[in-house]
Amino acid sequence: MNADRHSSADPIELITDPEEKARREAENGIRQFNAALTVIRNYISNPDKAFRLNQALILSLHREALDGIHPLAGTYRNSPVSISNSGHSPPLHVEVPDLVAEMCDYVNRHWDERGAIHLAAYVLWRMCWIHPIADGNGRTARALLYIVLNVKLKSLLPGTPTIPDQIAADKTPYYAALEKSDASWKGEILALSEMEAMLETMLATQLLNATREAAI
Repeated sequence: MNADRHSSADPIELITDPEEKARREAENGIRQFNAALTVIRNYISNPDKAFRLNQALILSLHREALDGIHPLAGTYRNSPVSISNSGHSPPLHVEVPDLVAEMCDYVNRHWDERGAIHLAAYVLWRMCWIHPIADGNGRTARALLYIVLNVKLKSLLPGTPTIPDQIAADKTPYYAALEKSDASWKGEILALSEMEAMLETMLATQLLNATREAAI
C-alpha cells in the first residue's frame, strides 16, 4: 500500500495526463530549487542584509513548483483541504494568511536566538501543519527549510543528496516527525525534537558526502 500523502482540494489541476504531469513536476522542481539557491546566494553575498521570512517568498517558491500544473500556483488555497494517510486536518482556508504571517513572525523574532536546525524544523513542520496551498505543500516546505538553514548558517551547504532530496527519497521518518509534532501541538506544546534530530542526521549525511566527493 502506498503510504505517501497527497492533498485533495479544489479546483481541478490543469494537467490530467499522469506522464505529462510528472514531467512538468520534475521540470518545476528544478526551477523551484534553483530559485531557492538564488535566494540563498543573495543573502550570503550580502552579509549585512537581514533575513526576513515573508509570505511573498513562500508564494514565489510555490509558483515555481506549480506553474502550469495548478490554477492556484503562487496563491493560497481557497477551499478546505484534506491529506490522505494522515490524521491531521489542516485549518480552514480563511485562516491561512494569518497563520502563515504568524509562522513568518516566529522565525523573524527568533532568528538571532535560535539555531539553524530549530528554525528549519519549525518552518518544515508549520508549513505542513497549515497546508496553505492546494498542492505542492511538501515541496515548498522543503525548499523553504533549505533556505532558512543555509541562510542562518551563512553558507551554501555542499554535498548531495541535499536535505530536501533525502526527505523526498524516504518520507517515513519525515511523516513520523510531523505526526509527533502535530500530536504535541494539539496540547499547544511546540515539540520539534524528532524533526530536529532527523534534520541533524540528514545534514551530517550531506556534509559527509561532500567530504567524500572532495576526496575523489
